[in-house]
Amino acid sequence: MVPVQVKGEVLDMRRVGAYHVLSLTAPGITDITRPGHFVTLGIGGEESSMVLRRAFAIHQVQSRGVYGGTLDVVIGVHGKGTRWLSERRRHDVIDIVGPLGRPFVLPKERVACVLIGGGYGSAPLFMLAEQLRERGCRVDVVVGASTEEKLFGVLDLKRLASTLTITTDDGSLGEHGRVTDVLPALMDRVDAGVVYACGPMGMLQAVAELATERRTYSQCAVEEAMACGIGVCMTCVVPVIGEDGVTRMLRSCVEGPVFRGDRVRWADVGTIPPDTLGAPEQGGH
Repeated sequence: MVPVQVKGEVLDMRRVGAYHVLSLTAPGITDITRPGHFVTLGIGGEESSMVLRRAFAIHQVQSRGVYGGTLDVVIGVHGKGTRWLSERRRHDVIDIVGPLGRPFVLPKERVACVLIGGGYGSAPLFMLAEQLRERGCRVDVVVGASTEEKLFGVLDLKRLASTLTITTDDGSLGEHGRVTDVLPALMDRVDAGVVYACGPMGMLQAVAELATERRTYSQCAVEEAMACGIGVCMTCVVPVIGEDGVTRMLRSCVEGPVFRGDRVRWADVGTIPPDTLGAPEQGGH
C-alpha cells in the first residue's frame, strides 16, 4: 500500500460535543483505508509558517459516490494548528497524505472483541466495529472520558456494538470511573479473544496490562506526536520488544500506530531504555 497526496475539498465541518468532525473529499485514499490508518493534513495554507502537518486517525470513509471518495477525521482543538483546521468551511482546500501507518489486524476466526476508546480516541473504532461484525465477531465497546462532553460518538457506537459501556471521570454519564474499572468484568463475561484500544497513553498502558494478565491478545493505537507522519523526524518513537526479545525504538507513524499491547514498554515511553538496540552507552564521555 502506497500512500497518496491529494488536495481535498471540505464538504462539511460539524460540531460534536467538545470536538469537530471534518469531512473531506479524498479520492484515491479511501479505497485503500483500513481501520487504524491515519492521514496527515497540511495546516495554515501554502503561505503559512505552520510547516508541520497534523496527524489524525481516520474516523469513517465513503469510498464511492459523487466525490470519488470522502473521509472524516475528528479534531480536538488544542493549539493554533487545530484551531485553524476547525475554522475551515465548505469548499476550502486542504492537502492530505494517506492512508498512513499500520492498521489494526482483524482476527481470522469469529471471536469476541472488546473495543476501548478514550475521548476522541474512539474515532477509529467505528470502522473497526463494522468490519469485525462483518466477519461474524461479537463486538462490545467501552468508551471513557473525563466528562460527558469529551465522549465521542456514543449513539452511533450503541448501534454498532452488542453492548456499550460508558465511563466518565466525573460521573456525568455512565459509570463513575475509568474504562479499566469496568473492563475486567466485561472481558470475563464475553470471554474476550482480542482487545482493541485507542486513546491516551496512560489508558493504553492500563488496558494492555489488564489484557496481558488475562492472556488476551491486545492491539493499541498509540497517540504520539507525529510531526512528519512518514518516519523521518523520529519524534514519535516508542520502545517495543521484538519477536526476538530485543527492544527497538519504533516509529509510531510507520511501524505503528497500532502495536501489540504486550510488546510496548509502556513505563519507558519517552525514554530510550539502556538495553535498547543502539542505545547510547551509559556513563560514556
